Amino acid sequence: MSTTELVRCSWAGSDELYRHYHDREWGRPVTDDTRLFEKLCLEGFQSGLSWLTILKKRENFRAAFHGFDIDKVAAMGEADIERLLLDAGIV
Repeated sequence: MSTTELVRCSWAGSDELYRHYHDREWGRPVTDDTRLFEKLCLEGFQSGLSWLTILKKRENFRAAFHGFDIDKVAAMGEADIERLLLDAGIV
């Protein structure tokens, strides 16, 4: 192995989405409130599921939760909750 070859954790596997996440996000500090809120939410949705399942639905989550804009999510009401419950693109 050359010194420039990237070493990955075994869980990164062969899926391109997992590798991208591993190489660009895993273990890197997040200081942006919106990105931190997104990570917090996605971790909650992941409970009991594989992380890859959540990564594959990430864009759907972003659309459903207004790009994880904290103020917009906080303003969501009953109609929004009903919409989310019927959204097959998220879990």
